[in-house]
Amino acid sequence: MGQSTSVCEERVFEQVFMNESEGLRNFLYYKCGNMKQSEDWVQEAFLRMWNNCAKVPFGKAKSFLYTVANNLFLNEVKHRKVVLKFEQHGHIDRDQENPQFLLEVEEFQQRLESAIGALPEGQREVFLMNRIDKLKYREIAEKLNISVKAVEKRMHKALGTLKKISKKV
Repeated sequence: MGQSTSVCEERVFEQVFMNESEGLRNFLYYKCGNMKQSEDWVQEAFLRMWNNCAKVPFGKAKSFLYTVANNLFLNEVKHRKVVLKFEQHGHIDRDQENPQFLLEVEEFQQRLESAIGALPEGQREVFLMNRIDKLKYREIAEKLNISVKAVEKRMHKALGTLKKISKKV
């Protein structure tokens, strides 16, 4: 199939799926060790390609799928780090604390997690890489293959959104 072939055409999309789905699933399985999760991410990657088919040239379809799949995996890893960090910090001796305070802390934590989860993917990704993984903007830019200015802009927007949410409290 030539470069002018569009992945928006059903038969072309189906052919890409037939050619790439198994390899993509294996790639993800080797990364995470969970076949069911790998299959879910493959479906999500193909769904995103279909939803963006006009922007994805046929020659870049495989690259697009692997990039999306890898980002899905990395987002899950980041999420697990956040959960693990919270669980580690959650084992503080709370027997001596005021029940009202404990309730407020729990509510704030839920709002914070919800707010972070509601950020657009790019902003959430940059925010978590900086605040959880402690990466510098330059390192984030290299990992995401974007400019440092783009990282700064995403972080600024993420912080602005989180600030607005915290003021509603």
